[in-house]
Amino acid sequence: MEDNGTEVTAAGIARLAGVGRAAVSNWRRRHPDFPKPVGGTETSPSFALFEVEDWLRRQGKLAEVPLRERVWQQLAGHPEGPVPALVLVGCVLMLVHDQPGMWKEASAGSDAHLAEMLPTALEQVLALRFGALHGPAVPTPAPERLQSSAPLLRGVADLATELGAPGAYEFLLGRHLDANPRQYTLTPGGPAALMADLAGPARTVLDPACGTGALLRAVAPVPDQRLHGQDSDPGLAGLAALRLALHTKAAVRTAAGDSLRADAFDTLRADVVLCHPPFNERNWGHDELAYDPRWEYGFPARTESELAWVQHALARLRDGGTAVLLMPPAAASRRSGRRIRADLLRRGALRAVIALPAGAAPPYNIPLHLWVLCRPERASAHPELLVADGGAATAEARGGPDWETVRTAVLDAWRPFARTGSAPEVPGVSRSVPVIELLDDDVDLAPARHLPPPAAGGGAEELTALSARLGDTLRRTAELSPSFPVPGLGGAPLGTAERARWSLTTVGELARGGALVMCTGGNGPSTRVLTDHDVLAGAPPSGTLPAAGEEPVLVEEGDVVVPVLGGGAVARVIDRATAGAALGRNLTLLRPDPATLDPWFLAGFLRGTANNRQASSYASTATRLDVRRLQLPRLPLDRQRCYGERFQALAAFEDALRLAGRLGEQFVRGLYDGLTDGTVAPD
Repeated sequence: MEDNGTEVTAAGIARLAGVGRAAVSNWRRRHPDFPKPVGGTETSPSFALFEVEDWLRRQGKLAEVPLRERVWQQLAGHPEGPVPALVLVGCVLMLVHDQPGMWKEASAGSDAHLAEMLPTALEQVLALRFGALHGPAVPTPAPERLQSSAPLLRGVADLATELGAPGAYEFLLGRHLDANPRQYTLTPGGPAALMADLAGPARTVLDPACGTGALLRAVAPVPDQRLHGQDSDPGLAGLAALRLALHTKAAVRTAAGDSLRADAFDTLRADVVLCHPPFNERNWGHDELAYDPRWEYGFPARTESELAWVQHALARLRDGGTAVLLMPPAAASRRSGRRIRADLLRRGALRAVIALPAGAAPPYNIPLHLWVLCRPERASAHPELLVADGGAATAEARGGPDWETVRTAVLDAWRPFARTGSAPEVPGVSRSVPVIELLDDDVDLAPARHLPPPAAGGGAEELTALSARLGDTLRRTAELSPSFPVPGLGGAPLGTAERARWSLTTVGELARGGALVMCTGGNGPSTRVLTDHDVLAGAPPSGTLPAAGEEPVLVEEGDVVVPVLGGGAVARVIDRATAGAALGRNLTLLRPDPATLDPWFLAGFLRGTANNRQASSYASTATRLDVRRLQLPRLPLDRQRCYGERFQALAAFEDALRLAGRLGEQFVRGLYDGLTDGTVAPD
C-alpha cells in the first residue's frame, strides 16, 4: 500500500536529492510536471512524498531514496505529527527488540493483518516494561492507527535491521530534536553524564522534569534498577519512556503532568534525583501550594521556582539519598532566596555548588551551576560546602567545553568531599568552605565569590617563559610572511596569462567524475569531533556528537573540510594530528584522489572570495554555501602542486598569526594580573 498521506517540504526534497533548496525552487519553475503542493502554506508548501520520489527517479536525480531518509520523511510528514508518530514507532521498535518472532508473525501478511495482530502483541511488551497501567504516557495503539501507519512501521522495522532497534530510535528522535531546536530545552550529554557521576550508582532514580530522558539515560545500570520520570508534556513523557526502555533493562515508569502541582510519585523515596528544571517560571504554583509539606526549608518566593524544584527533589529522596540539579547562577545569589539557602546550609542538605563552563547547556551564554544535595540522616557538627569552578579546568573553545577535563576536575574535588565532608583546596578550582562563613546577610553561594585566585598567571617566571615563546612565534611569523612580485617594481601580476587560458570545473563535476568523494557530517556517536567552529578558528577537534544510530564520518589526512554556514571563505586540509576525528555538523568533506587532485590546490582555490560569493545562497539570517558549485581550474597535477605549495605556505603563515595573537593576549592578560595582584613590580 502506498503511503499517500506522507508529505515533505522543499527542504526535505533537497535532502532526498542531495542538493540545495535553491535547486528545488528552480525545478518547480522550470518543470511543468513537478508535483503540485498538497499542503503547507504559500511560502512553505508541502508535497506528497511518493509523487516527489517518482518525479526524482524519472528525472534521473535519484536512484533510490536511502532507507533512513525515507523513514524520516514518513515520520516527519505523519498526519498526527512527528511526536505521536515517534511514540507509535517506539512501541513497534520495542516489539522488534524484545519479541522479534511476534513482529515477524504480525508483519508477514497484509497491512490489515498487521493492524489486527499488533495491539495484543504490543500490550504484552508494554505491560512487561512499563507495568500494567502503562497508559496514558505510552498507550497501546488502536488498530486503525496501526493500519494507516503500516508503511512507516514496516520501514522502521527494516531500519532496525540496519541500525538495531535502539539505534533506529535514537536516529529518528535525534533528527526530530535537531529539526525543532527551539521547541525543547535539552540537557546535552556532557553535563548529563557529570550529573549522573556526581550522584553515583543507584537502584531507584527519579527525574521530575525528564524531557526526553537524557538524565535518566546517563545513569549507570545496576541490578534491579527502577527509573522514574515525569514531564508536563505528555508527548515527552512517552518519548522518554520508550527511549529508556530501548536503552536499558531497568524497569521504567513515566507519567505526564506537572510534578510540582500533580506529583505522580508522591510516595516514592528514591536513592537519586536528577533534574534539569525549567528556569524562571513565575507560574509554578506559588498561590495554590502555599501549605505544601515539601517546603521544609521555607516557602519559595514567586520568583524562586528553582528553589521549589530543589525542595521537591529533597522531598522525594530517602534518608542519605543524593539529588543533583542543573541551576541558573542567579539562584545562588538572589536576595529573595537567601533564607532558604541559609536553611539548606544549616541543616546540611546542600553539599556542593559547582559552576560549569559557559556553553554547557541552554541558555548557552551563561555558566550554569550544579547543586548537589542530600537528605541528611543526621546533623553534621562542622558542616562545610564544596564550591568548585569546572570552567577553570578547561580552556575556552568555540566548539564547546572539554567535558573530559571538566569531569575529571569536578569529580577529583567531589569524591573526597563526599567521603569525609571536606576536601583539599585547589586554587581557582575548588574549595571546601565552612558553612559559618556563608551565613551572612546575602548567603551568596556563587563559587566565584569564595574561590581564591589561581596561581598567578602574571608571575615573573611564567611571564618570562611566555615572553620568550611570543618572541619566537613573532620571528617565525615574519619568516613565513609570503613574498610576491609587485607591479611597477620589476614584477608583473602573477599568473595573468595563465588565468586567461584556464578552463574551469566545479566540485560537483569532480565528484561525479570520481576525482573526489564528497560527504557531510553530523552522524554519531563520537567524543572527538571536528566542528565548524574548529575549522573557522583553526583549532583542534573540540566537539561531541550524540548517539544517533549511525557510524560517524572520520576525517583522514589529506581531506579538505569546508564549512557550509556563515559566509566565510574557509577550507581546511586535514593533518596527521586531526585525522581520525569525526566530521561535525554543517561541514562538507572532500576526499580528493591523490593521483588526480592535490588537496592544497583544491583547498586554496575553494577559499577565493569571488568563488564563495557565486556559490552562496542567502536567507534572512544566514548564508549557506553550496559546495558543489565551487569552481577551480583544470590544471595538470604538477601545476596543481606548484599552487598547492604556495597555498600550504599561506596556511602556515595564517596559523602562526593565530598563535601569535593568542600568545599576545595571554601575555597582556598575565601582565595585568601580575601588576594588579602584586606578583610583578612596575619597575
